[in-house]
Amino acid sequence: MLNNVAAVLLDGVHPFELGVVCEVFGLDRSDEGLPVYEFAVVSAEGPTLRTHVPGFTVSTPYGLDRLEEADLVVVPAGNTFAVRGYPPELLASLRRAVDRGSRVLSVCSGVFALGAAGLLDGRRCAVHWQHADELARQYPRAVVAPDVLYVDADPVITSAGTAAGIDACLHIVRKEQGTEVANTIARRMVVPPHRDGGQAQYIERPLPRSRCDTVGDVLVWMQRHLDLETTVEQLAARAHMAPRTFARRFQQETGTTPYRWILSQRVLLAQRLLEASDETMDAIASRTGFGTAAALRHQFVRSLGTTPNAYRRTFRGPEAA
Repeated sequence: MLNNVAAVLLDGVHPFELGVVCEVFGLDRSDEGLPVYEFAVVSAEGPTLRTHVPGFTVSTPYGLDRLEEADLVVVPAGNTFAVRGYPPELLASLRRAVDRGSRVLSVCSGVFALGAAGLLDGRRCAVHWQHADELARQYPRAVVAPDVLYVDADPVITSAGTAAGIDACLHIVRKEQGTEVANTIARRMVVPPHRDGGQAQYIERPLPRSRCDTVGDVLVWMQRHLDLETTVEQLAARAHMAPRTFARRFQQETGTTPYRWILSQRVLLAQRLLEASDETMDAIASRTGFGTAAALRHQFVRSLGTTPNAYRRTFRGPEAA
């Protein structure tokens, strides 16, 4: 059973991510018949810690020994967590927590502490999409999932940026105390008890830059004519190359195929139109080269894990869908 929760802090902790953990596990809601957790904020680096907000510090009387009794140890995000070193005593405490059957949860960049403790080896894990490449580079044995909100690889749970920490915390409550308890806490926080989709819909996808000028002019033309159906043969003719040579050069310079490049750019254009315009799905499908609203929806879900209507609601509010 989940009774005892400790949030362990390091210098540079982000107050919002810490606040998420305190809001879910640190408040007494017994007047609503909800469970009350033994909750503590623990410092891994002295009694007073700086946050990443200038002039904002956090003080606590609890040290790492408090982690030994926790059923759940949470590591919130912090400034420079992706590049800093971690106290050996903290890493040993995290390993002991897992060894005795407790859970550990990271919020956003807190996952780097779990990686340093060796807890990501062979496990699927989530992190904010901006940190995904760095996490994979530092911990090649981790199975990084850059497009999800959280991953439950029990007893190690990892979550992506900021609000995804809420999703992961509520998931743990739902898993231990049931849907009704999780839903009631979510209502008190005025957040959805469960969000569909993943990080993919929030990732910025800038226009890929080629490493040389061989296909550069063709890329510009493709970007300006996403609504047209084109073949490799037609694109190769524009580049004054044989189709096989063009396909090989395109792969070398962009890291992908012409079909996948066009598809990703069409999805990106659809995202921008859904965010910034009131155009119908049919109109957006036509402008982006998908042809029909059904085809747009299929490729949108396949690429981003959410529907065009849901995406529009997320970024423009329910009245825009």
